[in-house]
Amino acid sequence: MKIYNTLTTKKEELIPLSPNQFKIYACGPTVYNFIHIGNARPLCVFDAFRRYLEYRGNKVDFVQNFTDIDDKIIKKANDEGVAFTQITEKYIAEFWQDAKGLGIREATVHPKATENIEEIIDIIKTLEEKGFAYNNGGDVYYRTGKFEEYGKLSHQPLEALQSGARIAVGEQKEDPMDFALWKAAKPGEPYWDSPWGQGRPGWHIECSAMSRRYLGKTIDIHAGGEDLIFPHHENEIAQSEACNGVPFARYWMHNGFINIDNQKMSKSLGNFKTVREAAAAFGYETIRYFMLASHYRSPINYSIDVLNQSKAALERLYNFKRSLEFTIANAAAEEAVSPKIAAKLESYRESFISHMDDDFNTAAGISVIFELVRYVNGLIAEQPSKALAEQALSLFNELTDVLGLLYAKEETSESDAEIDALIEQRTQARSSKNWAEADRIRDELKARNVVLEDTAQGVKWHYNV
Repeated sequence: MKIYNTLTTKKEELIPLSPNQFKIYACGPTVYNFIHIGNARPLCVFDAFRRYLEYRGNKVDFVQNFTDIDDKIIKKANDEGVAFTQITEKYIAEFWQDAKGLGIREATVHPKATENIEEIIDIIKTLEEKGFAYNNGGDVYYRTGKFEEYGKLSHQPLEALQSGARIAVGEQKEDPMDFALWKAAKPGEPYWDSPWGQGRPGWHIECSAMSRRYLGKTIDIHAGGEDLIFPHHENEIAQSEACNGVPFARYWMHNGFINIDNQKMSKSLGNFKTVREAAAAFGYETIRYFMLASHYRSPINYSIDVLNQSKAALERLYNFKRSLEFTIANAAAEEAVSPKIAAKLESYRESFISHMDDDFNTAAGISVIFELVRYVNGLIAEQPSKALAEQALSLFNELTDVLGLLYAKEETSESDAEIDALIEQRTQARSSKNWAEADRIRDELKARNVVLEDTAQGVKWHYNV
């Protein structure tokens, strides 16, 4: 398998430090509000990436953090007159509601910054001892100019990065590019005791600390959104490598940006979309499909039209699954699938793996699934075959499971059972020559966008998409 490594700007063979075992760190949300559509993309992409690595026979240690102390959290707590922990606990719970709706599996560990203060302090002390950090009135800064490789992830020399750097009011830095490792507590702020006085960690240091604690000094893959390349991930490299003396992450994966109706998402433009709002309109699984239907490094555009297209595509997959289940339940048993057809089915698996192995191309992987759907639908239409339906369904479930699709089973099964019951009532009405009742049920199903198809095996149905 090859992936594009942001660090080297090229596709590279993905080889873990330990055979068949990957250590992955993915940056998680700052928990002061509902997650937005931009947060959902790395959640869906790297959840599917983890699933694929496991599908290919690997063990994955996956760590995704919660930033549960920072300026935005403190401001929100002060505005609402509550402890900062009330804010973080509330929005961690809200995160899990959205994450589970999106089909996101729990990470191996979900650490919080506030649970790792000792590890953070230990790294800062080491950096200070090595001359990479300095204390100025209880604020501790990283001495960026001392790290010779600073800028190697964003591929910009330090001089170019310095041109836009500024020292904010109240900061006492040696250089505008230096960044905070530890912040002295202001009146009314939460704090922890440290060698530099009462204070709290800066943003960047927490990920260096949690990655080292839970995965070790060198990890296989660090993942996150493209917006984190600079300064967050650049600063993580500088901190971790200066402290530990070894490479921090061997591969860096970054997903592309999301626009809203071809504009950058922002509250000032009034186009800010939370996952909760989008799910209310289109359903969580539609959002997941939308995130995976494009290559993860490509920019994507959120719009009503695109989400409706994603919803229709997802329904076509559900229709195919229902069709196969109907055939399995109603078609007569016959001989096994011919070697020619079995080989053709296997070719779809091989094609899917080939695309996914080429920089995790989920868009091409989904296209292969639809090729499978068209091929099998053509065969089933000519001659319903229980053996073919069983083999095709097994492969279809295998490939969609890799992407984490078609997981909304409870909601779907309730709806399906209700439609099946109405179809049975219509069949009975027709047998009794109660045409008025049969027509009423037909009209009700039509209003639900359900299309009926009379077959030799009975009435088959699907949603009109």
